Amino acid sequence: MSALPGLERRIADLGSAVVAFSGGVDSSVVAAVAARALGGRALAVTAVSPALATGELDGARDVARAIGIAHETITTAELAREGYRVNGPDRCYHCKSELYERLGELAARRGFAALLSGANADDEGDWRPGLRAASEHGVVHPLLEVGLGKDGVRALARSLGVPSAGKAASPCLASRLPYGTPVEPEALARVDRAELALKALGYRELRVRHHGPLGRVELAAGELPRALAADGRAGIVAAVRAAGYERVEIDPEPFRSGSLNAVFLGRLGAR
Repeated sequence: MSALPGLERRIADLGSAVVAFSGGVDSSVVAAVAARALGGRALAVTAVSPALATGELDGARDVARAIGIAHETITTAELAREGYRVNGPDRCYHCKSELYERLGELAARRGFAALLSGANADDEGDWRPGLRAASEHGVVHPLLEVGLGKDGVRALARSLGVPSAGKAASPCLASRLPYGTPVEPEALARVDRAELALKALGYRELRVRHHGPLGRVELAAGELPRALAADGRAGIVAAVRAAGYERVEIDPEPFRSGSLNAVFLGRLGAR
């Protein structure tokens, strides 16, 4: 709890704020502290687009209700941006530029003084072009400023009673497409259908990586034995094929968040 007073002071000093709010643990902690520090002068806003996985908006609404912060949605059009659609390593820069432009317009129109994100201290060690977009739009990162990494954020979330304290990371659906694969609505929808089908089978922490006609399934270590057994494999293959993939592979290695970034960063290191 030692980080909480500093977070509250930092956010209170802003006077009023809009929180870029996905409903994940990071943005939920920022929103919860903003609600404590600013009361009705804090607003959580969730961006809705084809890249938002089914169920995420409902989850965000539930969290906002539980922590007592006003919540609204906006529609973003990142797919209208060429830099986003071509899906280069800077895709997130174009996505976040769209997000922060729309949030900035809302904040200016409604008289909010600042934009807040849920970026944490661990994000500085990853490939995060979205942080450049945030810098260009004057976004404040309270968790990063006080040095809280993911473990600390989860601990603070539990102490504050934030419902998403244990929620697995759920980045936008475009993160399932390898860099260089164009981001198209049909591809996003196919990934979404496949992941929903796997969740219906009882799997919880997963990704379906989109490789054209191939859907490559990544699962948490604890779920792999069931998935790799004959019955489990058959169920996964049927579910992912029904979502629109011609071929299905199950990665024998456990799911690791940011694995596509790791490949990219590894290539940078090799150079």
